[in-house]
Amino acid sequence: MLRNIPPILSPDILWALRAMGHGDDLVIADANFPATALGQRCYRLDGLSATNVLEAVLTILPLDAFVPDPATVMEVVGDPDAVPPVVTHFQAITTATADNPVTLRGLERFAFYERAKSAFAVIQTGETRLYGNIILKKGVIGT
Repeated sequence: MLRNIPPILSPDILWALRAMGHGDDLVIADANFPATALGQRCYRLDGLSATNVLEAVLTILPLDAFVPDPATVMEVVGDPDAVPPVVTHFQAITTATADNPVTLRGLERFAFYERAKSAFAVIQTGETRLYGNIILKKGVIGT
């Protein structure tokens, strides 16, 4: 065990978060997301919600302050202006926990999949709420 590290983050996930560079993307995905098919590296946290994983990740991962969309969610198919409850929860967590609180941006489903293909890693959760997917762009830690 380590101090100040959320215990739900496995050693492999901690390695991935540390190995990521500035500008690399991390996907936190729901149980329906095609994580293994799309992800270069896929880590599973079955039984955990995407919101719990997001909160744990944002306690140690800096968000990129040099891009307009360091936190991106998947838009609802056929209704891009809709905000699912899980996305409302993502926004609350990002506002409360991120070092660089931002407004989440939406991305069309297939564009989200394309961006996920180039992500450094995908963490697939046991999230059952629809649209429980978010991409985070890693930032830097200032001096």
